[in-house]
Amino acid sequence: MIYKIIKNDLLKKKMIMGAVFIFIMLSALLIAGGSRMLIDLNNSIVALFEKSSTAHFIQSHSGNLKQEEISNWSQENENVKNYHIAEMINIDGSEIFFNDGLSQSDTVMDLSFVKQNQDFDYLLNLDNQKIEVNDGEIAVPIYYLQRLDLKLGDSLKVEAAAGQYNFKITAFVRDVQMNPSIISSKRFVVSANDFEKLRSLGEKEYQIAFQLNNLNQLAQFRDQYSRSELPKKGPTIDYQLLKMANAVTDGLVAAVIILISLLLNLIALLCLRFIILLTLEEDYREIGVMKAIGIKSRMIKKIYFYKYLLLALTASMLGYILSLAFSRIFAKNIALYSGRPPQSLSQILIPLLAAFTVALFVIIFSLIILRRFKKISAVEAIRMGSRGNLNFSRSKFSLFKNKHLNSSVFLGLRDVILRYRLYAILFIVFILSTFIIIVPVNFLNTIQSADFISYMGVGKSDIIIDIRQSENIERRFREIINYLQADAEVERFAPYITSQYEIINQEGMAENLMIETGDFSIFELDYLAGGAPLLENEIALSYLIADQLNKKVGDKIGIIIDDKERQMLITGVYQDITDGGKTAKANINADLSSAAWYTINLDISGNISEKITEYKANFKDVKITDPEEYFQQTFKNTIDQLKLLTFSSLLIVVLITVLITSLFIKMLTAKDKSQIAVKKAIGISLKNIKLEYITKALFVLNLAIVLGTITANTLGEKIISAALTIVGAAEISFKINILQAYIMIPLLLIVIVSLTVLWSLKSTKDLSIADINLE
Repeated sequence: MIYKIIKNDLLKKKMIMGAVFIFIMLSALLIAGGSRMLIDLNNSIVALFEKSSTAHFIQSHSGNLKQEEISNWSQENENVKNYHIAEMINIDGSEIFFNDGLSQSDTVMDLSFVKQNQDFDYLLNLDNQKIEVNDGEIAVPIYYLQRLDLKLGDSLKVEAAAGQYNFKITAFVRDVQMNPSIISSKRFVVSANDFEKLRSLGEKEYQIAFQLNNLNQLAQFRDQYSRSELPKKGPTIDYQLLKMANAVTDGLVAAVIILISLLLNLIALLCLRFIILLTLEEDYREIGVMKAIGIKSRMIKKIYFYKYLLLALTASMLGYILSLAFSRIFAKNIALYSGRPPQSLSQILIPLLAAFTVALFVIIFSLIILRRFKKISAVEAIRMGSRGNLNFSRSKFSLFKNKHLNSSVFLGLRDVILRYRLYAILFIVFILSTFIIIVPVNFLNTIQSADFISYMGVGKSDIIIDIRQSENIERRFREIINYLQADAEVERFAPYITSQYEIINQEGMAENLMIETGDFSIFELDYLAGGAPLLENEIALSYLIADQLNKKVGDKIGIIIDDKERQMLITGVYQDITDGGKTAKANINADLSSAAWYTINLDISGNISEKITEYKANFKDVKITDPEEYFQQTFKNTIDQLKLLTFSSLLIVVLITVLITSLFIKMLTAKDKSQIAVKKAIGISLKNIKLEYITKALFVLNLAIVLGTITANTLGEKIISAALTIVGAAEISFKINILQAYIMIPLLLIVIVSLTVLWSLKSTKDLSIADINLE
């Protein structure tokens, strides 16, 4: 009997139940897909790190070194399991050409040619196998496979004054160190013989890499290396930083997918509440009759509960099954950069658990609402026939008092105001829909804006000159400064040197920190608190290092300068997503012995692209970039992922809007059919009736768009900031495209809602007062 009742009720309300089914299914699909994506990301990275035998600590160094000293120190250090010194040849992008002369002169990447490592830190192919290349062959980073749509068999040419060499692309490189596009260095793999031929074409750089016996001793080893006399002219990278860099892009996308799924689940719960209450309203007399003949409330409640239990379980199961079908789409970028994850039970169980968590929320929510059965009186239900809780005083909004608005528009506005509780569900769903689409759009516009460079710990400028490490780097640095001083088109410039220093942490122990030195009053950063360090005893810290050390503006921190501890006053805290988010700025003399890189920021009065071309012609082996172009290249993969996510969000919002609007209008017209029939009988046209219902929907929508936009621009910023805190951006400020956020998206929603209302009102065309009298 219960089965027949449930079946008949589902068929009777198939559109209503179908809409809720879709919301629950989409929520389960996205939360299962997002959780599967996080599991795949973790498993892929773990497998990639194992296959490549990743280094735990890497010190880059430009200049001479003594291998014997490194060997002796490593053998004596009990933490060291294995070590090697890998040589790289850095070649300027202007000397590298793909296929038919496609130059890399505009690249912002540092391009290095290497041999395959023999002991660890292997460079892998797309099957996660150790790359082996023959003479005349080359393995190219995945970054270029994706960016230039390269194929196996394509060609690469290195053409310089010292010689020309042609290579055939036989593999694409998965490189644990330099895989992500946000890492602005890439390694190409050539044979040992070809490597020797290329020596004369570029600058030499070393990577001193270590594997430790116990990864938990990484901090101790880092301190040991910093206190040693071993080479340090370059940046350091460690295992944790490598894991974070490889996970950040896809991890962020997965987090946003899960957030959208939770919002969809909230929409499903709101719709379900509305449906249950409406069903109770419609079945009020029948429930009273069942109670009067002795059927217990618990049994009646069970009939209704089983219906929603069936709905929740089947929708969640279908969502999970669809997530399996879409798993390749969710993990497409992960599979390219890290490889397909090894199969594990967690890939099935955790997404399944996540999907059925959605069902659990729906079931619990249904039980809470169905408690209302206890409050229904059999006698009152039979006598009244309805709950009668939607009666309102209408005298304040009488039609005859309206002197300004169209009568249909007035009646529509009046109905929303008088029956505001009825429209609350539509209002909240429209707010959530607006939030779901505007947050990704605003974040995408923010990450594409020129101002996003400020989150990289860099002041805004027209051009950035980055001088690679070499034996004559200090002389070249001064030569470029002299050239800029003589250039009449240079309005202002500021040279900076980033070196490795030791700071004193909370435990009184020394730890390494990259500190950029120079005058930070010329190109000021956007500070979360305080301002630029101006005096020699002042310093500004990035958010993550300030948080790690529990420091704020006005506190002091010890820095080892010239073998002596100097107390520095913290004048500012800024955001920085580079170098693991842990950097500092100070106006002190640079430590040239540990200088990692030299940069110059400048503004010019002339054409930026022409000036970049001029500087590239005059300064060889120097990276000269427009900051906006630099950001577009390094964050291209992240931007592409966000574009896909934004488009998907738009499709979801369109689907939600159509479903909820049609669902609501059909239920509303069913509730108001006697009023509609009377209006038609007294001569009110169908056109005016449609205008009334469009007014109702658009009035609610416009209020929701305003509140949804405000929520997206406030709460949305906080959610994105919380997600990016882990990489060093704790306070994101959206760059809003006014045309998109305030005109195009609202117009799209208005058009969709209007068309949906018109479609949903088709059933009222044949409605007459005779039909109502028959009922």
